[in-house]
Amino acid sequence: MMPQFASRWNMAVRYRNVAAGLFLFSIGLFKKVVIADTFATWANNGFDVATTLNLLEAWATSLSYTFQLYFDFSGYTDMAIGVSLMLNIKLPANFNSPYKAKDIQDFWRRWHITLSKFLRDYIYIPLGGNQVSFYRNYFNLFSVFLIGGLWHGASWMFVLWGALHGVAMVIHRIWKDMGFKMNSFLAWFITFNFINITWVFFRAKEWDDALKVLGGMVGGHGISLCDCLNFNLFHNIGITFGHVFVNSNLNQNTLTFMFFTLIILTQKNSTQYNNTIKKPSWLLTALLLTASFLFINNNTEFLYFNF
Repeated sequence: MMPQFASRWNMAVRYRNVAAGLFLFSIGLFKKVVIADTFATWANNGFDVATTLNLLEAWATSLSYTFQLYFDFSGYTDMAIGVSLMLNIKLPANFNSPYKAKDIQDFWRRWHITLSKFLRDYIYIPLGGNQVSFYRNYFNLFSVFLIGGLWHGASWMFVLWGALHGVAMVIHRIWKDMGFKMNSFLAWFITFNFINITWVFFRAKEWDDALKVLGGMVGGHGISLCDCLNFNLFHNIGITFGHVFVNSNLNQNTLTFMFFTLIILTQKNSTQYNNTIKKPSWLLTALLLTASFLFINNNTEFLYFNF
């Protein structure tokens, strides 16, 4: 970055950069106030307010936080990159569609890229990286993610989250060393659900909060389905119907919003989109900013403000 500040070329107004930067900023603001903050309401209620969660409520709660965290943090990143670009300063990309990852290593190459590179360069490589024995390499991988968990704060939840990712990375390395392969869709499905489950520990304030959500996700607090699935087949296995969202403020809109969010996640990310268009659309920029301003109704901190 420092040579960019010293460059005379960057002292002039570059309207192409202003347009591209404002476009990225509008995408980031939309991600934050329209998508992330909407999911935040449901995630906060499930984790902090509800005393028990049935199967659908628990999954809706965990997925709400999974989507909230991504859109909150990537939105913040887009806004920072966009503002900097308007001033002719180019910051590195920090996200690359991480929920499309097909293994845990791929996820960390796509998620919080700058932190991943920092941990690699200043912890993993000094420990010996992969230029050591198999067992020492596994230890190095685990240590990096354990420290990465502690980096987020002095909480056993962060330690456990980091340890789980460290174990997953070791398992992936062993799997890779043994030459095993997996169906692409199955690999994505396992990776995404592992990420979703481990985010529960990242979000939970206490161990009991994590158990409440995880217990609900396996049906430990009851299974209730909508009346449209009221078939005789389900009657004898303890499943109830109707009153699906009785323990939280979740509703049918939550599931609908999640469906459209999943569609968004399958598309190009903001960086890819911005790099492929020759000229940013002022109309789309205006629409995104207008929608964002309409949704700004309170002061909501970015999640990573806590770190």
